Amino acid sequence: MLVYRLLTEDDTSVFCHKVTEALFKGWQLEGSPAMSFDAARGVMRCAQAVVKDCDGEYSADMKLGKV
Repeated sequence: MLVYRLLTEDDTSVFCHKVTEALFKGWQLEGSPAMSFDAARGVMRCAQAVVKDCDGEYSADMKLGKV
């Protein structure tokens, strides 16, 4: 089963650490990162999709960050 997550965060080192942690845990980058300006907060936001091949069956109750 291929599991998908979209990691998002403000454009700070926190985003980079979040993606790096996912890579360390076996997730793989899927596509290019994206950035968008959050006008309400006045900050840039980043997003990166990641995927991971896992055993088992899909359930909407899965904690994707724990896979």
